[in-house]
Amino acid sequence: MLVNIFRGPGRVFGMTADATGANLPAEFAPWVLFRSQEFIRGQATPGVDTGECLDDIEKHGFHITDAHVRITDKVI
Repeated sequence: MLVNIFRGPGRVFGMTADATGANLPAEFAPWVLFRSQEFIRGQATPGVDTGECLDDIEKHGFHITDAHVRITDKVI
């Protein structure tokens, strides 16, 4: 899956399949596109648990981390 990685304030990052980032939580806006990267389940991605990220995107539409720690459940 092509994942668009957006940077929020501090060390908050949002990951989504939405190229605009429009579905990311407003509480961490403004979101700025950091990069886009192909995520493959089972393949390591530095700083991100790929499986956890893809699961969140499938379930919630996005995956949010703060200093590499998952905080998705705190924002839904």
